[in-house]
Amino acid sequence: MKSLLIKDTTIEERMEFVKNALNFGDGECEGIDMDDMYDDYIYGRKELAEINMEFSRSNAGFVTAGNLREGPKCSR
Repeated sequence: MKSLLIKDTTIEERMEFVKNALNFGDGECEGIDMDDMYDDYIYGRKELAEINMEFSRSNAGFVTAGNLREGPKCSR
């Protein structure tokens, strides 16, 4: 498998990866602009891991043991 790091990919490859592999082109998430979520990766400003970590931190706590809080809603 090819590396997905910014240094090992082109903008076009990153765009294609986000569109196809992450399958966000068809999905909608309430409160989250999926088209823009990975722009920093596509344009070489942040790695995927950084973006995903930031997303996880900002949405942590929506699910707790025995208690479901309302969080972002995604559909495909």
